[in-house]
Amino acid sequence: MNRRRPGFVSALGLALVVLLVIWLVGNFVNSPSEFVNVLFIGLNYGAVYGLVALGYTIIYGILQLINFAHGDVFALSGLVSWTLLVSWLGITEDSAMLVTVAGILITLVVAMAFFAAVNAGIEFVAYRRLRSAPRLAALITAVGVSFIVQNVALAIYDVDFRSATGLIPRTDIFVAGGVSYQWNKLFVLLVTVPVLILLTWFVRATRQGKAMRATAQDRDAAAMMGINVNRTISISFALAGALAASAGLLYLLSFNMRYDTGFELGLIAFTAAVLGGIGNLTGALLGAFTIGLIQAFNEGLTWYTPGSDWTRSIVFGILIAILVFRPEGLLGERTPEGA
Repeated sequence: MNRRRPGFVSALGLALVVLLVIWLVGNFVNSPSEFVNVLFIGLNYGAVYGLVALGYTIIYGILQLINFAHGDVFALSGLVSWTLLVSWLGITEDSAMLVTVAGILITLVVAMAFFAAVNAGIEFVAYRRLRSAPRLAALITAVGVSFIVQNVALAIYDVDFRSATGLIPRTDIFVAGGVSYQWNKLFVLLVTVPVLILLTWFVRATRQGKAMRATAQDRDAAAMMGINVNRTISISFALAGALAASAGLLYLLSFNMRYDTGFELGLIAFTAAVLGGIGNLTGALLGAFTIGLIQAFNEGLTWYTPGSDWTRSIVFGILIAILVFRPEGLLGERTPEGA
């Protein structure tokens, strides 16, 4: 029986994977503690990217729409969270820990609820009438909404960066053999993991979650079975907005943020969603943590590492490669359109 030889693309992909593994092993052997510390940073990147990527994949799974405004909603939500946390609640680095945690949780709940409503409103105003239109019309509209949201953020918050990075202590939780883990890194996971668990439970176990899955499979059939498709799509946009708001607050607590932060981060999160298989929730998380680790390893390791100047090229090179060679992503299913 003749075995089919692997094609050039498969052989090239396998060679790249082997080189990547050799590079990672080399860095681990060269400096194990540095490798583990950078791994922790990559997990934090992946957690934030995952929350944003899930918003992309929820909307695409139901409407086959790439909502380019999602990254800008993320940025605006982070800036609004800064207003709530710092300007209104008055939380500072000198505030007591319990007061700080309470303020952050209040800000998280309020921001998620507010931007759930904002995102649902965007769907109602900008996208609902275009469901039967050619996809190009919805795509152009999404780009237009992106510019509108970005300019709203610019008009309110100007070009200055906002930051709340000092609110969560950066002191070590533990130090062992050169490996350290700080409270600010743990806090990101303490927020992200419950949000992801709640989302998984909602999609898989609730009636509305089942309606979302049914609508994603066949919108017309779902309507015939008595599902309110308009309400289901609005709830999906609300979920995406809430996820963007949670990511915006976490990003604000870790990095500086301004009106255009969401453009690049949104593209990175979109790349993560495509890598995992856009429309697949598990795939979006897998892609997000993969991209987060790639970014952290590229920027933090020292043994034959391209460096931070190459991060964007590497991330978007991955996007191009996935779209060309495996458009369904790691966990997605191939469709007649190849998406």
